[in-house]
Amino acid sequence: MYYEKMDAFPKGFLWGSASAAYQIEGAWNEDGKGASVWDHFTKIPGKTYKGTSGDVAVDHYHRYKEDVALMKEMGLKAYRFSIAWSRIFPHGKGEMNEKGLQFYEALIDELLYHEIEPIVTLYHWDLPQALQDAYGGWESRQIIDDFNHYCVTLFHRLKGKVKYWVTLNEQNVFITHGYEQAKHPPGVTDRKRMYEANHIANLANAKAIASFRKIIPEGKIGPSFAYGPAYPYSSHPMDVLAAENADEFNNYWWLDVYCRGEYPASVWKYLQERGLEPTMKEGDEAVLKAGRPDFMGVNFYQTATFTASPLDENFTGAVNDNHDGKKGNFVEGGIPGVFKRKRNASLETTDWDWEIDPVGLRIGLRRMTSRYGLPVLVTENGLGAFDHVEESGVIHDDYRIDYLRKHIVQLQGAITDGVDLMGYCTWSFTDLLSWLNGYQKRYGFVYINQDESENKDMKRMKKKSFDWYKTVIETNGEELN
Repeated sequence: MYYEKMDAFPKGFLWGSASAAYQIEGAWNEDGKGASVWDHFTKIPGKTYKGTSGDVAVDHYHRYKEDVALMKEMGLKAYRFSIAWSRIFPHGKGEMNEKGLQFYEALIDELLYHEIEPIVTLYHWDLPQALQDAYGGWESRQIIDDFNHYCVTLFHRLKGKVKYWVTLNEQNVFITHGYEQAKHPPGVTDRKRMYEANHIANLANAKAIASFRKIIPEGKIGPSFAYGPAYPYSSHPMDVLAAENADEFNNYWWLDVYCRGEYPASVWKYLQERGLEPTMKEGDEAVLKAGRPDFMGVNFYQTATFTASPLDENFTGAVNDNHDGKKGNFVEGGIPGVFKRKRNASLETTDWDWEIDPVGLRIGLRRMTSRYGLPVLVTENGLGAFDHVEESGVIHDDYRIDYLRKHIVQLQGAITDGVDLMGYCTWSFTDLLSWLNGYQKRYGFVYINQDESENKDMKRMKKKSFDWYKTVIETNGEELN
């Protein structure tokens, strides 16, 4: 829709930014912290770009006051960060590590002192290695109670300080990449195991939400989902059907469970006929139904375009992932007879072949609002790019400003369309370790002098986008230029 005048961003809108513990903290074995699956996975040769790991990351653990001071200078209204499970429970359960919890309390107190709303993510991929070794992590129902105990410990300790909570970050990513594509821990390629692990994660998510309601009834909680709305490649009805299929398999398979407590019928039937459906035990449906969130977190980076796929199509070829930032590694893939992903020629891409589609964010927010009727918090959105420090020390990242501006314009359009939007957290506040892509893929407003050698001084330097976002926040989104 077009409007002569769009609605203003609401008063109290959470202009924020985000991070994840493994990607910024470092101090991987300090003060009693246990190992996570990522502490182990990144040590396997060939798994990450130039063998980078989060052992030191950008040293936020020791420099959090410096980082929060920069957030205050920017005027940030909210900061979303994750808590490392193995920093609280080194073995995933059992004895709590008081020093680990004290670190997060100190971080939260620092944020509150500077009037920055903490948004706590309970799980951002760094499962304690001890639980992976003990019973296979997300493949065992034992993790439901262990995760709940970890969450309840934090709820009790931090209630009164933290109002907004995120349960699982991008479950669709860590489950599919870990159990179907072997790109993430535990490095498995088995669709049946993937669907089983995913169902257990759904139960863990729902149980944690139910526990939260008893302990912090005045708070708000929900998962964050990596949402890529599906488009048809053409107006041909079979392409439209393929896009519908892709939305069911790639989006609603997770979102319907979060928000309705049930799986999409078409996908369930497809999996059941092939013996791939997860094991649904007595009582599971009730647990899922009781886990409806207060809001949905949306991590948005790109949309995806689909065409029809014949039953005999072969998608077994190796996928050449782009980890070096050299364009041209887009690979068609899909499920034979269901859908095939195609490159959308209408869209530009990042250096890592991610399609840039600001309007897609608005489309996705509208679809979620129409389907679920829940408030939405954009928990991640940002541009990974090569940033360069000039001799003068200036970092001109106009491309990042342009990317964020266009997405914020579409946020305002979504609000005008009727979306109940709570806030917008960019990814990320500072540069950080980009999981498999090293430090070269930079997202932050603050440049950090760290690279794949992992022995730099990690000096913090404000980019041009820092002052730009400061103005956006000061004007509550009125000034975007």
